[in-house]
Amino acid sequence: MPIKIQKDLPAKAILESENIFVMDEDRAMSQDIRPLEILILNLMPLKEETETQLLRALSNTPLQIDCTFLMLSTHVSKNTSASHINKFYVTFEGIRKKRFDGMIITGAPVEMMEFEEVNYWEELSMIMEWSKKHVTSTLHICWGAQAGLYYHYGIQKYLRESKLSGIYSHKVLHHRVPLMRSMDDYIMAPHSRYTEVRREDVEKHPELIILAESDEAGLFLIMSRDGRQIFVQGHPEYDRMTLDGEYHRDLGKGINPQIPCNYYENDDPTKKPVLCWRNMANTLYSNWLNYYVYQATPYKLEEDAE
Repeated sequence: MPIKIQKDLPAKAILESENIFVMDEDRAMSQDIRPLEILILNLMPLKEETETQLLRALSNTPLQIDCTFLMLSTHVSKNTSASHINKFYVTFEGIRKKRFDGMIITGAPVEMMEFEEVNYWEELSMIMEWSKKHVTSTLHICWGAQAGLYYHYGIQKYLRESKLSGIYSHKVLHHRVPLMRSMDDYIMAPHSRYTEVRREDVEKHPELIILAESDEAGLFLIMSRDGRQIFVQGHPEYDRMTLDGEYHRDLGKGINPQIPCNYYENDDPTKKPVLCWRNMANTLYSNWLNYYVYQATPYKLEEDAE
């Protein structure tokens, strides 16, 4: 499928080298097609890397997608150049009156803090509240999932005894839910986090359904039964080498991290990691776009009069 992106976005060249069909603004404007409007709130520190990962994950349906990257006014990124942010990102004030078919809220390296201690929590809360009326379906990833569960349902996160890092097997619990269509009985997915949400807290909310979980990694997929809010407590969008980069970064900081579980062949960090979750990730994003965005969104997205 074609993804419409800005001409100079660094991810464009990477995706084209992988034979992924991307379309710049000029070509997209010549087509009489209403693309799906997807808003991406990218809270990850290495924004260019996350942009490429998410655009790759969204590229596997016949639907045309127009992605808008959103930044926070109350937070300044330290790991991505200001020129990149200013060129390719918009502020909430710039899109506040618009409506979007779908939205993605990424993870963020702030999970050791209480939600209210995060310097942009108030702005993020405002955006999540806004999304209830302005977005057809929102996909929350990792810390973004924990933040969404806390904001929308009051579900707390808990500090783990040690960092969860690696590729874990998860049992699919509800194959008939459209988000899980074409999934195997067990699916592999990356995790990289210090905190977790627990089954007993989620089960207190009958409006939520647990779709996949792991004996080792805990809950992976949770969804509101109306499909408006989807929570992924992991990183299905990660590339083959993402956990490798995190592992060696932590080594360089003297943290002495554990080797990511089920990641390197024979647990040997000198060997190339085994990629075993790409098909699951592609299916997850495709099902979300098809069943919870495309088939649920109105054809015309109107702007608010307010």
